[in-house]
Amino acid sequence: MAIFPQTRTAPPYSAAARRPSLRHFGPNWYATVMGTAIVASAGAALPVHVPGLRAACAAVWVLSALLLAAVLAARAGHWAAHRDQARAHLLDPAVAPFYGCLSMALLAVGGSGMVVGKDVIGHRAALALDVLLYTAGTLTGLAAAVVIPYLMIVRHRTEPGSASPVWLLPVVAPMVSAALGPLLVTELPAGQWREAPLLACYAMFGMSLLATLVMLPLVFARLVHRGPLPLVLTPTLFLVLGPLGQSTTAVNALADVAPGAIQAPYASALGAFAVLYGVPVMGFALLWLALSGALVVRAARGGMTFAMTWWGFTFPVGTCVTGAAGLARHTGLAAFTWLAVALYVLLVAAWAVAGARTVRGLIGGELLAAPRGAAPVTAGAA
Repeated sequence: MAIFPQTRTAPPYSAAARRPSLRHFGPNWYATVMGTAIVASAGAALPVHVPGLRAACAAVWVLSALLLAAVLAARAGHWAAHRDQARAHLLDPAVAPFYGCLSMALLAVGGSGMVVGKDVIGHRAALALDVLLYTAGTLTGLAAAVVIPYLMIVRHRTEPGSASPVWLLPVVAPMVSAALGPLLVTELPAGQWREAPLLACYAMFGMSLLATLVMLPLVFARLVHRGPLPLVLTPTLFLVLGPLGQSTTAVNALADVAPGAIQAPYASALGAFAVLYGVPVMGFALLWLALSGALVVRAARGGMTFAMTWWGFTFPVGTCVTGAAGLARHTGLAAFTWLAVALYVLLVAAWAVAGARTVRGLIGGELLAAPRGAAPVTAGAA
């Protein structure tokens, strides 16, 4: 799901450059946590019963929690030992947007814990964990949604027509909070204790959606005017599916809890909105999936090799699974059920490939190696 400076360069590396180092462990690594956690929550959301699936999802959730702990520790070590590099990442327009992944990793693990993790640690522990991770994830997501665009405006210097799908990462984080907030709404006392967070989730839905509508035309204009992305960046096209699938998931999840949180006629109106919004957006998501899939096939035929960008095939597709499952719940259409199943099969296959290649890259040292010939950081005065 992520790009990092070393993905802009190609092997071979020298023996010294291949030594693993936390110096080059960037925020893109949170994508491994997001992509793993969504496999658990999306599998549990499927509107079909598959023997053994829930137990498998619970095991995947445990893996995602362990990954989160490992990546958090590695990132803390990165900041402690290589603060100059960490600051340089914030000034690099290719890396800074991935700071939004921290929020989504926290939220994804907390939310999937409430869905399937409770089978392992119990409901009370899962609730306490989700409150902690949801609070931290929402606060960091709101901060990233402001700070990263601020840096893009006043410090980063990008060429016209160079918009990238990774620009969506900071602004989509509040949408993840909106989609997972309903899991906690039902745990609160009735009345304003539920209504306030429900409407706060809709506010985060709105801020993320409108920011996405600002940035998405820039991404498409870049493709039309300058042609396909470089091979290594082609998988990032799947990131566009994130706000589409997550917003569909959000409106359906919020509609599920609205009757117990807000009075009529708003509760029924929000249920209708979930379908009226979700169906057209899911249609556009399928269009973008076909377009980006065709470009990925083209890139693969052109020699695209593995990079951390391949994690872009996981979390965004997972949000479309949960979005389609929500529409199946509210419409009763079997078509959405089978769409969710088909997308989940794609998600699991992508996760297995990305995970296996990442493990191989870690063992070989390539993924933590020092980049060669990375593009210089360009920044303006504050």
